[in-house]
Amino acid sequence: MPQPAVQSPEWWRDRLYKKLCDRSKETAKFDEYYECEHPLPFLHEKARDPFRRLLKMSRANYMELVVDALVGRLEVAGFQSDSTGKADEAAWGLWQDNNLDGGSSLAFLEAAIRGESYLLVSPPEGRRAGWRITPEHPTQVITEAVPGEPGELAAALKLWVDDWTARLCATLYLPDRIYKFEAPEPKTGENPRWVRREVRGEEWGGKNLLGELPFGVLANRPRMLKPGASELRSVTGIQDRINKTITDRMMTQEFAAFPQKWVTGMEIPVDEKTGQEVQPFDVAVNRILMAEDPGAHFGQFAAADLGGYLKGKEADVHDIAAITSTPPHYLLGSMINLSAEALKAAEAGLIHKIYQRRRFLEEGLERTMRLAGFASSQARIVWKSPEWRTEGELVDALVKMGTLGVPREVLWERWGATPQEIERWRRLSEDALTRALEGDLAAEYGPKPETAPGQPEQAPQAAY
Repeated sequence: MPQPAVQSPEWWRDRLYKKLCDRSKETAKFDEYYECEHPLPFLHEKARDPFRRLLKMSRANYMELVVDALVGRLEVAGFQSDSTGKADEAAWGLWQDNNLDGGSSLAFLEAAIRGESYLLVSPPEGRRAGWRITPEHPTQVITEAVPGEPGELAAALKLWVDDWTARLCATLYLPDRIYKFEAPEPKTGENPRWVRREVRGEEWGGKNLLGELPFGVLANRPRMLKPGASELRSVTGIQDRINKTITDRMMTQEFAAFPQKWVTGMEIPVDEKTGQEVQPFDVAVNRILMAEDPGAHFGQFAAADLGGYLKGKEADVHDIAAITSTPPHYLLGSMINLSAEALKAAEAGLIHKIYQRRRFLEEGLERTMRLAGFASSQARIVWKSPEWRTEGELVDALVKMGTLGVPREVLWERWGATPQEIERWRRLSEDALTRALEGDLAAEYGPKPETAPGQPEQAPQAAY
């Protein structure tokens, strides 16, 4: 079969399909570790079947805690720009219409596990009147940048299996055109036999209504010449060590946790018929050993010490905490008389990591909103604060900032209010001020109560 021309739709399809398959195989390992599908610790082949139950019980999933500690504090609160608040409200309305409070969390989770995830922007078309933004899984979407221009995307491929027809479907996105392909679901190791599909009634290829690739790339810990990487990349080996230690401990518990007994000065009985020695005792935890021989002496060996296994596991957990900047008390579950300052110091590394990860996630989020036309180049993402502080500490700091002349809107933002809450508070404050200037004595006690249609307003009661 002749090779397709360079940068033709078929060339891009085959190139991106191969890259997507290769990346999915490489990152499947991290997905399995997050889902607690760790490889079983090594044992001799003859010992695997008898001890398989113990092997399955030896999985302690610290990888899930590492990822969730990061993703649990990545939450978008709104959008903010230097223009009027109407654009920010429209952007937030689009965010809510597409259920991206939950959708963005799913995208952040997959980016933390596999290194990258995507947001697909679809313009209004056909019966769909509004813009649609959907999170896309990294095993179904891949993009490629222009050589020498990392920020400019040259092509993208979306791949999925249609379960209704058992067909493999692919959509290729280029800056000016969109191409669709389908093929019977291939067997393992085979290449798909692609055929073309119509796009919007056109025989081959449809116009890209956006004029650029409709994807926002959410990259986790990227480097200058490398794409995003999993949070688990450096610690899966330590997880394997923990599982092996737990396996050894459980086997020790199974076979050496109960003290072994011994006896001396006793003659072993022999079966008269077979001439073979007979087991003199039926040993059990709830039985007492007795012998008729007056010279017999009984004793027991010391029980197996499990302390070494426990210390080894704890040392490995500390290694995970140090490498991933996860607070140790998250992994160990121990908090004993920790002050607020100690807790803050323990979480300092995690907070710093969250701020670093957000910088790269913001690029993909901002591009997504710009593609939909709901944000300008100056717009920025407003995140909820990842730091947990007591209300007393926060209020004290804000009061001191207020005495220095910091605007109240800034103080509300530092408090953790979303842009929507800040706008509502500002309107309520201005309404209360207007009512007070008009002589309404109850203005400072809250909004003016609404009256039923046709009923006169109640006059404020005089205070005595």
